[in-house]
Order: sequence, then structure tokens, then C-alpha cells
Amino acid sequence: MKWWWVAAAAVVSAVLWHFGFGLRPVAGLAVLAPLPVLLVAPRIPATATFVLALGSWLAGGLGFWSYLVGTVEQPVPSAVALVGVSALVYGGGAVLWRALVRCGRPGLAVLAFPAAWVAFEFLLALSGLFGAWWSLAYTQAGVLPLIQTASLTGPWGISFLILLVPAAIAVLSTAPVPPTHRVRIGAAAGALLVGVGAFGAWQLAQPAPTQSVRVGLLAVSQPPEYVPVDSAAGRDMIGRVVAEVERLADQGAEVVVLPEKAWRADESSLPVLSVPLTEVAIRRDIHIVAGLILTRGDRSVNAAIAYPSGVEYAKHHLIAGLEDDLRPGTDWQLVPGEPWALAVCFDLDRPNLVRENARRGATLMLVPALDFTGDAWLHSRMAVLRGVESGVAVARAPQLGELVASDARGRVLATARTDVGFTSSALATVGLSEARTVYARFGDWFGWLCVLLVALAAVAAARGRGNLNARD
Repeated sequence: MKWWWVAAAAVVSAVLWHFGFGLRPVAGLAVLAPLPVLLVAPRIPATATFVLALGSWLAGGLGFWSYLVGTVEQPVPSAVALVGVSALVYGGGAVLWRALVRCGRPGLAVLAFPAAWVAFEFLLALSGLFGAWWSLAYTQAGVLPLIQTASLTGPWGISFLILLVPAAIAVLSTAPVPPTHRVRIGAAAGALLVGVGAFGAWQLAQPAPTQSVRVGLLAVSQPPEYVPVDSAAGRDMIGRVVAEVERLADQGAEVVVLPEKAWRADESSLPVLSVPLTEVAIRRDIHIVAGLILTRGDRSVNAAIAYPSGVEYAKHHLIAGLEDDLRPGTDWQLVPGEPWALAVCFDLDRPNLVRENARRGATLMLVPALDFTGDAWLHSRMAVLRGVESGVAVARAPQLGELVASDARGRVLATARTDVGFTSSALATVGLSEARTVYARFGDWFGWLCVLLVALAAVAAARGRGNLNARD
């Protein structure tokens, strides 16, 4: 193959990954990004395939570098490991696809390429370091029929489909596949995609739930740092929150969610916040969820407190480095008398946490959050996808991001940008589904299936290579 075709494949793939995987990806580009490299892979050595795939992937993965190291202050070795290992896995998946095509296993090649990546995504999520933050699934978060797949498989099924399409196109376009096999592979891939589309359309056509709640999301302007509740700035914020809650209650709000870490409080100063929020909550027959750093003794937690009940939830999953001074919580918390669960920001990067809340009867997640401005779209859509997976609605209020209320099908019902410099709010009537999804019931079955599939594919590729060497 001419070198310029190989170079062109690398450049085109890199450009597609750069724009298709990032803080605000263009939907659809991630589906096309692997295709140029896979099209040339059977005609070049395995080493060249690995280098091309690894290099093109880095064009997308390195787009997160400044965010990981600068914004969320992850250690450089941790960022290197995340981006570097993912590039190695992606390159290895391309080599595995090539090996299976060359040894006459094109059908297995189509499955093995996406399975290799999904197995990595899934095992990375199980490690607990980043949760499901690094999934390709979010690149298609705005494609509603496709993301319904998450209700069956979790995010892993969406990532699988994203990479299955280019793997199948490349096999049908370049591999020396007998016509009968080509028809079978094309028909199977086509039937799968039609089935996914039909399932998505069916999910979205379901009648609206009979139960609903009017949800308000609110972020008032504040100083950049977390504000002591008993300071002048803290009391001023509380007064403005009460006024905004009154306004949202006038519009029918039944619950209002405030951002994460809006205030700092300890045992003695907490009543400065609790008394006025409890008073307005009782008087207006409304629930208010406030986020703050709460210190009791020598233990500080990232808390969400629901008023008027005063029940407290401590964030389970803390961001390494940024929240090393806080202690993680372990308890689960529903708002008394309601099927509404409390969580905080990074908690919703964990499919298992939302699934457990759904198992405990939650139909709505109330989530104070913070975010980092640049990740406003991506981090909010991660939360939206969590709702689709487990069949719950999500009401999430970050201070530096995007207020989002979504239903159990991933429809964004209300949204507004936020920042410390201005007050922002959103209001939506959110339907509450009591039906549990397949993923909520059976968990990560698809992730484990991909781990098994890639292991079997690796064995088949090794045997096929041995047979090729023997014939040579």
C-alpha cells in the first residue's frame, strides 16, 4: 500500500477522534473515527497498525490533558496512565481485529474490536479510580434512540455499538471474505442496528408516567470560594436563596436543588442555614436540597441536606487530590416520604450507585453538583445517561456548569448555564417511572460478556496466527 494512503488514514482518523471525543464531542464522529485505520490495517504490518491506531486515538485522548491535569488537578502519572493505557488498549484492539481478519475469522473480528475497548472501559470503572467517566457512550448522549440501549446494557452497550459499526464496515470493505460470509455478517450487523433503533423508538414512544414532580434547579451568584454560612456573604446567599425558592414555589416547584459545596458549616453554625431553609420549606410545602461542606468534630464531608426533614447524605465518591481533606460517606438516603434519592456530583459517574438507589426504590435523583465550566455539557450528560440506565429521572444543579433536569428516557426537560457571577434557575415537570430496567435488575452482565468475548478472540487470533505461520 502506498505510504500516503496510510498517512491519510492516520490523519483523518486523528481529526475525527479529536472532534468526536472530548468535553463537547460532535455526535457521530466517534463512529467514523476508527474506520480509516481499519481500512488499511489488513494491508500493512501489525506493528504499523498498532502505531496508527495508537497515534490516532491520542489525538482524541490528549484533548483531555489540560482538563485532567489543570482543571481537576489529577497527578501527572495518573493522567499519563489513563490516556496512555487507553491508547494502548485501542491499538491492541485494532491489531486483534487485523489478526482475526487475516486468519479467516471476520465475524469474530467485528465483535472483538468493540469488545476489547468495552472490556477496558468496564474494568476501569470497576477499579473505582474514575468510575465510568472515560466511556465512549457519552459521545452520543444526544442521540435519544441509541442511548436507550443503556437501559439493557449500561453504557457498555453504547460503546460497543459505536465501535461495532466501523469494524463491520471495514470487514465488508477490505477483507477477503467469501460472499456467503459477507452476506451473513452484513445481515447480522444490519439486523442488530435495526433492532437497536426499533427498541429506542419503542422506549421513547411509551406513555408518560402517571406520577410526576415539579422540580426547580437553582444556583445563586456567590464568591468563588466556599462560603461560611455565618459570614456576611453566607447570610446574604441564604437570603437570596430563600427569595428564589419563593419565586420557584410560586411557579409550582415541589422540590428545589441547590449546588454542591455552596457553603461551609459546622455543628454550631449549621442552624444559620437550617432554620431559614426549614421555615420556607414548611411554609411553602416544598423540599429544598442544599449542598455544603459540613464539619463535625474532626470529620468533614461533602454533604447534601434535604429540608424540612434535615436528613443528610455524604458524598460517597470523592475526587482524588481535590477532596483529600474530606471523608467519604457510606449511607444511602431517600427524602422521607418520597422516592427521591440524594447524591452529589461525582457520585453519578458511577452506574452502580444509581442502580443501587433504583433498587432501593428511587425514581428521582436529586444531585447538588459543582463542575468546572468547561465540562458543563459532558458531565451533565453523564448524569442524564445514568438515569436511562436505571430508569430514574435526574435533577442536577452544578454551580459551574449546566442545570439539567431529565426523565428516565434521557430527555432533557430543562437546562440553563451557571456560574458564580450570576444567578440561574430552571424548572421542569419530571415524570417518575417506577419500572426497573434490565440494567437495574441484572447489572453489568454485558461488561462481563465483553471481557469473556475478548479473551476468546485473543485465543482464536493466537491459534490463527500459528496456523498462518505453519502454512508459511
